[in-house]
Amino acid sequence: MAIKIYIDQGHNPSSPNAGAEGNGFVEQDITYEIGVRLAELLRSNGNFDVRLSRPTPTTSLGTTNSSSLRARVDAANAFGADYFVSLHTNASTNSSVSGSEALVYDEPSIASELGEDILLWLNRTTGLRNRGIVERPGLYVLRKTSMPAVLVEMGFISNASDAQLMNNSPELFAEGIYNGILQYTGLL
Repeated sequence: MAIKIYIDQGHNPSSPNAGAEGNGFVEQDITYEIGVRLAELLRSNGNFDVRLSRPTPTTSLGTTNSSSLRARVDAANAFGADYFVSLHTNASTNSSVSGSEALVYDEPSIASELGEDILLWLNRTTGLRNRGIVERPGLYVLRKTSMPAVLVEMGFISNASDAQLMNNSPELFAEGIYNGILQYTGLL
């Protein structure tokens, strides 16, 4: 039986719920591209059934921030996903801050174990620092999903080198997340 993965490409192409901007890049374009590449890798494996929150670059969910988040969670729950992976870029007022982190509802948990494997492989494929697991029980997509959910902050859009790497080498991020999922599910 296929493992169902719901890939949420964080944010919409425009308001509502547009993402962060930095160094000439916008979060929603980066998350869209990496999500599509991750879905291709998972689908080519044969062990996964995959859904994307934004199957096209112009897909926009909801009419407000809250309805956008609700649409993502409702779609994942209706799909009966085994795992929810939300892709994001981080931002900081300090442009030197760099690296990847994974946000989860709580730890230890299935989600935090999946997040640890994803971060391990993101570090291996991208070279970005592993900033670890962060508990964020207040986040809607972590709180309302009926399956283990990980929000992956892949890198800092506010950091010039992180932003360029995410934009110019999306395949490295897709490969890292893919390998993390494979390791967690025992398929690597």
